[in-house]
Amino acid sequence: MSATMNVTDIYKGFANIYNGANVSGNGSMGIMNISHTLNKTINIFSIVILFISMVSLGCTMEISKIKSHLLKPKGVAIALLAQFGIMPLTAFCLAKILQMDPIKAVTVLICGCCPGGTLSNIFSLAMKGDMNLSIVMTTCSSIVALGLMPLLLYIYCQGFPGLENAVPYVSIITALVFTLVPCTIGIAINHYKPNYSPVVKKAGLGILMVSSIIVFTLSGVAVKDVLWMILTPDVLSVAALMPLTGFMLGYVMSVICRLSPQCSRTISMETGCQNINLCVVILKVAFPPQVIGPMFLFPLIYITLQCTEALLLALCFRCYQTFRAPAEDTRIYDSVDTKQEVKQP
Repeated sequence: MSATMNVTDIYKGFANIYNGANVSGNGSMGIMNISHTLNKTINIFSIVILFISMVSLGCTMEISKIKSHLLKPKGVAIALLAQFGIMPLTAFCLAKILQMDPIKAVTVLICGCCPGGTLSNIFSLAMKGDMNLSIVMTTCSSIVALGLMPLLLYIYCQGFPGLENAVPYVSIITALVFTLVPCTIGIAINHYKPNYSPVVKKAGLGILMVSSIIVFTLSGVAVKDVLWMILTPDVLSVAALMPLTGFMLGYVMSVICRLSPQCSRTISMETGCQNINLCVVILKVAFPPQVIGPMFLFPLIYITLQCTEALLLALCFRCYQTFRAPAEDTRIYDSVDTKQEVKQP
């Protein structure tokens, strides 16, 4: 009974914030009505996507590699500090600077407090990073988020009037626990049936692509009349600046801590890449559509700009390596020739 009352109070609190924002004209999203069937279908497919992505992540993990990084935890510790130190603070600062209304602010904070996502492994590979560290970091951040994400949300929500008691922490913790189950299943498959891992990952990729297209299409249908409300300068600015700040500061922190360039590039990618699938599930399942409005699509805008920026950084890095290598070869060749000339009588 008390749990039901708490949830009701949360939704009423958001509704009051929402209506207040409408009256004040502070750029709120406007109440959106989605049919129950459509909303439930989007929720189911969002959960399926999260489940499959976490199983696929688990299939990339090897227990021996996890142990090796846990025995030398410097890289993982710095990566966790960057992930849960830089990104939530960046989200908070941007929401404050841009004077976002409570609905937008809580959406940005949830995204900023999310653990690392599986895309960081792909971008770490493109940046020639430490893949073992990348995969271990993604898994460790998912586990640590179980405690840190609700705590950080609680702390940063204190800075926005009305959000102190309006975040459904129980639903968020439930979603976080849900991510650990498929990840554990994937690790078990890779450990006990390693021959099945490639099959699971390929099948998962196919299902993931189909499910993502379905969710994107259904979401477009659901918010077609209010989609323009989310494409505002403040939302687009946050979606562009958050991942870029994570990439830059993650690298700077790693360099300051004297990690190798390979590890620094890995932590840079891990810091800027959030678990967007988890963010979508939290926004869609923990909040009713009448409250969150079209802001549940914020993670899709975020991931688009996140991938664009990460690909540009990877392209710049590859170009730098391509142009640097011939220059180094030339210097070595010149040095060898000079030594040979000196030795000649």
